Amino acid sequence: MKLLFAPTSPFVRKVMACAHLTGQVEQIELLDSAAHPVRRDPRIAAHNPLAKVPTLILADGQALYDSRVICEYLASRAGSTSIFPTAGPARWTALTRQALGDGLLDAALLARYELTARPTEVQWPTWREALLTKVSACLASIDAIAPELSTEQPTIGEITIGCGLGYLDFRFPEFDWRAGHANAARWNEAFQRLPAMQATRPYET
Repeated sequence: MKLLFAPTSPFVRKVMACAHLTGQVEQIELLDSAAHPVRRDPRIAAHNPLAKVPTLILADGQALYDSRVICEYLASRAGSTSIFPTAGPARWTALTRQALGDGLLDAALLARYELTARPTEVQWPTWREALLTKVSACLASIDAIAPELSTEQPTIGEITIGCGLGYLDFRFPEFDWRAGHANAARWNEAFQRLPAMQATRPYET
């Protein structure tokens, strides 16, 4: 398998964490790419019309995207039912928590792009503040459920939330998300120590 990736992408981190947890990381070749919200990278666009990472290219040439699909594919390929519970309340809880983590990431990424990808003269501070309000609301929800989150057998929900909180540390150090979210902070401290999370920490290029 080949993965079009970016070393700073939290969605790539999510995929690679699943690869580590399912013992498949050595079976994935990482391919350089330059995903950008405005400038399309033809190396990605050749396999994914959205030109976004992560994009996984299988041995037969089929491309899988986005992170939700790739993570479930890796779990299915490994026969893992702990990351994606197969049925019942546990499945819907895991998927809803994945949506919570993805929603935090979507809002945080757009807030970052407002400053880094949009020219200064057309930036919209009110829009960015609204996105950060979503981030704050997600943090409140994560804090409320943190006592229920696992570090021993994480589902896709915990993995995604962990990647979301890690992204805030990486790109929004001034946000001080731990203030007022003691439950989430305690869980995150333990979760980020997992080998799969340590091995996938984002880094600058």
